[in-house]
Formats: sequence, C-alpha cells, structure tokens
Amino acid sequence: MAAPRRDRGFSILPHFGVLDFTRCCHWNAKNKLLYYYAFPFTRNFQRMRSAPSILLVKTSSLGDVLHNLPVVTDICRYVTDARIDWVVEENFAALPMLHPGVNRVIPVAIRRWRKSWWQSRGEMQLICDSLRFNRYDLALDTQGLLKSALITRCIQTTRCGFDWSSAREPISSLFYDRTYSVAKNQHAVERNRQLAGQSLGYTPQGEADYGIHTPDIVLPWLPAESYAVLLHATSRADKLWKEPNWIALGRHFDQSGVRTLLPWGNEQEKMRSERLRSAIPGAICTPRINLNEAAAMLGQARAVIGVDTGLSHLAAALGVPTIGIYTATDPGLTGLYAGSRAINLGGKNISTSVAEVIAAIEKATSHD
Repeated sequence: MAAPRRDRGFSILPHFGVLDFTRCCHWNAKNKLLYYYAFPFTRNFQRMRSAPSILLVKTSSLGDVLHNLPVVTDICRYVTDARIDWVVEENFAALPMLHPGVNRVIPVAIRRWRKSWWQSRGEMQLICDSLRFNRYDLALDTQGLLKSALITRCIQTTRCGFDWSSAREPISSLFYDRTYSVAKNQHAVERNRQLAGQSLGYTPQGEADYGIHTPDIVLPWLPAESYAVLLHATSRADKLWKEPNWIALGRHFDQSGVRTLLPWGNEQEKMRSERLRSAIPGAICTPRINLNEAAAMLGQARAVIGVDTGLSHLAAALGVPTIGIYTATDPGLTGLYAGSRAINLGGKNISTSVAEVIAAIEKATSHD
C-alpha cells in the first residue's frame, strides 16, 4: 500500500475496506483543545502487530474493576509486548495503576456527568476525542453495560464484548464489532478472563492472578503491632453486619494481641467507627484515606474482615487473608475470589455468627 500523503491538515490514504471520517485533536500545555483534523480509518480488523495496543473498558464499581485485573496479567502472559490502556471511573483510577502491566489509565466521570449531562458535554467531548486520537488495535469491553459500550464507540478500532445472551445489559452487544458467548453461571473474574481470551486468541490457564502488590506508602498512624482491619461500611443498609458482632470480633482480636483498625468513607461511617472504637480496647479509627493509602493499610494487615464492599476485594487481591460477610447478596458470582486465603460467609438472608467468622479467620491465616 502506498505511503499516506498529507495535504492541508488531512491524511489522504488509499481506500482499503470501508472508510469513515473521524476527528483527532492536539492539546496544548494547559490541556486545552487547539484544533481538529480529519482522517479516514478502516473498520476492517487486521492482524495485530507483535506488540499490539489494547484498550480495556471497565469503568466501575470498585469490586468490578478489581475483578478485571487478572485480564491484564493474562494479556501480558499470552500476548507478546502488549501495550494496555484502561478506561475507568475517575474515583477508581488508582486501582489499574497498581498493576505494572497497565501502560496508561484514562479516567472518565460518568457518575458525575449523569448529574448534569448538558454542562458536562464539553468534558465528554474531550475524552471522546482523546480516545479517537490514540490508535488501538483492539478495544475490549468486559463490563457489558450500555454505558461502557457507548464508550467503545469513541474508539476507532475493532470493538469486542459479550454477546446478547452473555452481557449484563444485552443491548450493549449491538455496539461491538465482535461478540462472544461466555457462560453467566461462573464468577465475574473468570467471565472477564474468558472474554479476553476469546477476543485475543488464547485460553487462560491456572488461577487468577491480580498482579498487584502493596504500595510502598508510609502511613504514620499505622500501629507497629499486628493488626486486623474491620470493614464495617457498605453502600446499603441491608448489607451491614450488626455492631454488637463487630464489637465481639474486635474484642477477640484484642485478647489475641491483635489491634483493630476501623476505616470509614463518610460522616455516618465515621460515627460508626467511633462507636466501635470506644467499645473495642486498643482499636483505631483511621483518618480519611484514599485508595492508594487503603491498599497500603490492607496489604500489611494480619487479616481483613469486611462486608460486601470493594475494599474487601482489594484486600483479597493483595493476597491478605480476607473474610467476606454477606447478608443480602449471593457471593457465588461476585464474592471474594482469591484462593484459599479468601473466604465468603453467609448469603442472601443468611446470618453469620461471630464464631463462624473467627473459625474462618483461623482457616485463612493457617497458610501464613
């Protein structure tokens, strides 16, 4: 094919397949758009280079983003010199960067944009133009929602995702160039891995590897002694474990010479942490922390016990003995998934006793 010829800001290419026009952008030092130019692109999927550029789309929530990390590990293992970028909600942007296989994180703000679509249209356009400007060999949407599928339409490449019967929102499958069937009756981690494998031509083998390590961050308030983290906060009231249970568990740790840390994310959760701290000897109500600090805290813990919340999945991904307490959801498909050190207890309308949690802690920490 002849070399492309540039003329007056346009890239003029010989016709190959079905061509469209899209816009690219240049940015100045203040991250403002300077100008656009148009160029044609082909929709035909070509054989990827030996070092392909791949874009992952998994925007939220915290647990779902963590469940996508093994996809990065698999791609790095099976696809030679792959360059992996990741589109994710701005609040969770720190998580993909914990994986050394992620080249660049592209934050979006769908949750914030929903509150004011019209006022946010300029910001949305800049993100879309940025995605168009970066040339990818393949875009992979492992979320399977309409919002994530729409993001893929900003990307000028082959778009892959779940088929109609496999996607969480079947309509999302209409926005992909290639779709794949992945059984729903398995954990989300394995569904993500299988979709990526089918899209890129490999079969994932072995246990899921999250590929992340505890950040090297100094937290001056961490105790020098061994400690456990009690993740009592969650997004829904029906997912909470009763406060007397947390107090009994905290006192058990105190009698074992292990201190307890009580993190929080909002004022209501802080008030609960303070109540628990006052009833548990030696307990610490942590300061407000970001995701990197949370990873540093969790990664150094003796054990982590949490309700159905994303930080429980983060602890499990870091290889820390982690117990998940479920009261309103079934952990079979989206619970903790990290081998013998991660144990799920309870389920929908199933109560879990303190004794059961203590037994699970002993089992999970027996591998130390």
